Amino acid sequence: MNKFSTVHLFGVPFSQMNMADTVRYLTEAMESGTPHQVITANPIMVMTAVNDPGYKAMMKRAELIVPDGTGVVWAASYVGNPVAERVPGIELIQNLFRLGEERGWRVYFLGAAPDVIEAAAANIAKQFPELQIVGVRDGYFGAAQDAEVIEDIRSKAPHLLLVGRSVDGQEPWIDRYKQELQVPVVIGVGGSFDVFSGKTKRAPVLFQKLRLEWFYRLLREPKRYKRMLALPQFAVKVIREKENVQKV
Repeated sequence: MNKFSTVHLFGVPFSQMNMADTVRYLTEAMESGTPHQVITANPIMVMTAVNDPGYKAMMKRAELIVPDGTGVVWAASYVGNPVAERVPGIELIQNLFRLGEERGWRVYFLGAAPDVIEAAAANIAKQFPELQIVGVRDGYFGAAQDAEVIEDIRSKAPHLLLVGRSVDGQEPWIDRYKQELQVPVVIGVGGSFDVFSGKTKRAPVLFQKLRLEWFYRLLREPKRYKRMLALPQFAVKVIREKENVQKV
């Protein structure tokens, strides 16, 4: 595997690769057979890591963290060590789907509510008809069912596993079981299954260009305001601690 440069934001190592290089890296990972955890991270996750040493340690164990949030891109530039570009998680997995059609990769979807994950899988199958979707499982299971879920995933031997669960039940779950799963690439996809299913819409292009996708989501889901408070907190912390932001 080729090495890649990173910028540390409060101890969280973000890849500085652009989208194309990220896809190339994950293509190598897919074909290596070695488990790789990919985190598509935003400022909210960084702030969680700042306040929770265990969560930070988990993030640092991941093989790749991509700058999904615009706040991360801004912060890296502000401290003078910019990333190449924002790498939105939903666009990253769409690029992997396209490549997966060509290369015959097997994909497993895990997460969301039963109706959402089924609709998401159906829509993805229409958009990428040559993609091999080998497993679909909702995210409504507890620790007592982990072994059953892991066994089903292992039996399908996917190249790519997408996990969309709650913040507490996504990245930590992947970190805990990635060696048992033995899937080359495992990505936490957050609410992407909601978008693929049609339950929610991604922000219009104008909001994306203005880097205001977070604001669009807040307008559509006002109940998220408490979680969104981490965004200004992150910005203030970066500005106040500019000289120390990159310390590991």
